[in-house]
Amino acid sequence: MQGKSKVYIRNLEEQIRQLINKKQSALIFGPRQTGKTTLVIKCLSEQSNTATYPLQNPEIRVEMERDPSIIIRQLKAHPGKPLVFIDEAQKVPELFDSVQYLIDEKKASFIITGSSARKLKRKGTNLLPGRVKSFRLDPLLWNEFGWVEKQATDIFKIENINSLPGYSFEQSLIYGSLPGIVCQQDDKARRDFLTAYTHIYLEEEIRAEALSRKIGAFSRFLELAARESGTNPNMTKLSMESGVSVPTIKEFFNILEDTLVIEKVEPYLKNARKRILTSPRYYFFDTGVRNALARVPLTESLLNVEKGKLFEHAVILEIIRRIRSLGLQYKVHYWRTGGGAEVDCIIDTGEMVIPVEIKSGARVTLSNLRGLLSFMDTYKKQVKHGYVVTDGRVPEKLSDNITVIPWRFL
Repeated sequence: MQGKSKVYIRNLEEQIRQLINKKQSALIFGPRQTGKTTLVIKCLSEQSNTATYPLQNPEIRVEMERDPSIIIRQLKAHPGKPLVFIDEAQKVPELFDSVQYLIDEKKASFIITGSSARKLKRKGTNLLPGRVKSFRLDPLLWNEFGWVEKQATDIFKIENINSLPGYSFEQSLIYGSLPGIVCQQDDKARRDFLTAYTHIYLEEEIRAEALSRKIGAFSRFLELAARESGTNPNMTKLSMESGVSVPTIKEFFNILEDTLVIEKVEPYLKNARKRILTSPRYYFFDTGVRNALARVPLTESLLNVEKGKLFEHAVILEIIRRIRSLGLQYKVHYWRTGGGAEVDCIIDTGEMVIPVEIKSGARVTLSNLRGLLSFMDTYKKQVKHGYVVTDGRVPEKLSDNITVIPWRFL
């Protein structure tokens, strides 16, 4: 699958270019196939003095594993101060000490990519604090498709930077928004891509985590966890159905989180006057990957069965991605009381709290918003306005402090 993506303009592109021009260094994390390599190569194409270490190449990886300091000797022999690209850095964590030395000695600047923080955390790897700026590259955001219309809120405004005809929002609910998916010629090719993606992820993570004796359990867990994406998972039920202990299930979730396959959303608990659910929710990072892992039909018929779940999933992911892309320090939560009142998304800006309910239909009334109204009543001092994201046509005021926003106006 490597290298088949078209070169789209990405939100992160300008920030990376600015760093390169200042001869500073960057660490870019992101799930597999989000376009990290493509983005860096595009930015490097404008530079004259570069060096590249693709650690997915076994020959280069083995050389670095045997002697991580060899990169110091090689770059000292390189003329001038090169811009160095290290791809898939988590494969050789020992390189980070050599990178720090080269940065401190002003011998080179670096663009480093990685798709997993797990191996780096486990080895206690030096992630170069104060020496590199860290970024996250996600699948394509709505403005990277060109889907955003005149926005009805100032929460996190963003401008379109591409116009990608031939791929719709409805298709993204089924197949996701990985660049390699979007550029496929037809939906059969998209199904094949997702099947290959999930098999490669499963195979490589099993190898990386020495899970070979638990391959069946991990595979069953992935399917069950994907089906429950966006809910509060029942660890005991997952344990019984996967055939492994609850601590192992929790460790499996840790693997997904560290390999950036899931987004963890914590409950909103501040100043709670009611009994609130306290377990986190997990959203798979891409709807297409979620669907493939859940083994649901990757056809338009899926929307007849699961449109509500997938629509909520897509909106939550867009909010999380956009907050990251804009460099905002907002926190995303959900809220659910013991009595069943619920709000899908709570955005904590630090100064105020913005509740967002998500409805996949085109029409909504106040009678459909018991959870949102309950939250706004409970947190009167923190909440100025609430929003409902729908699949409607135009924005609509439901009351003085509740606005309905079609997804494309978000």
